[in-house]
Amino acid sequence: MNQAEIEAALKAAFLQCEQAFLPLTDRQKEILLKVTVEKLTTQPNIEDNPLDELTLEQRQTLLEFIQDRQQQNQDWKITLLNDWLNNRDSGAVQFIRDEYGFGWLSRVQPIHLAKYKQQLTDETLKVGDRIEVCNALWEWVQPEDSASYEWFPCQVIDISEVSDGDSSYTNCIVRFENGLEFEIQGIDRWNRNNWRFPEP
Repeated sequence: MNQAEIEAALKAAFLQCEQAFLPLTDRQKEILLKVTVEKLTTQPNIEDNPLDELTLEQRQTLLEFIQDRQQQNQDWKITLLNDWLNNRDSGAVQFIRDEYGFGWLSRVQPIHLAKYKQQLTDETLKVGDRIEVCNALWEWVQPEDSASYEWFPCQVIDISEVSDGDSSYTNCIVRFENGLEFEIQGIDRWNRNNWRFPEP
């Protein structure tokens, strides 16, 4: 979008606000125009990627959320903003509002996501992969106490896809170094944060 198109879109939004009896002041309009034009006409810097500020688990959770929204033909940012405006909890990605806020969200551009989307597809498990699993799979761990998380090396020995009505998910059986085997349900969904590839 060029500057004229941005200004036209914002003026249409301002008119809708007035028609809904929620007019903005001239100063508010001026600030919105200035900030929006600046943000949308400036090319994002791939070196300054806001996703780099997230922890590995947060980034993975956000990428999965984005992928889920895209599969439902929904814009992920609009979904989050609607949650925020309506004071609704955003579930697994509530941390974005609580820890990073609107300023961080507005900095995220498609070029930043592209860097990590490949990583999401690269993290598909295969039989024979060596991974580490977290003790949170079999015991209760304080979510905010990262020191209580322990990681155990193991190998993937079986993967199965499960269809449950409208949804599908992946189960996995791993074998630990002591020979013990353990099944992890929903390894690609609700248990995604409880495993990782070993650090190189």
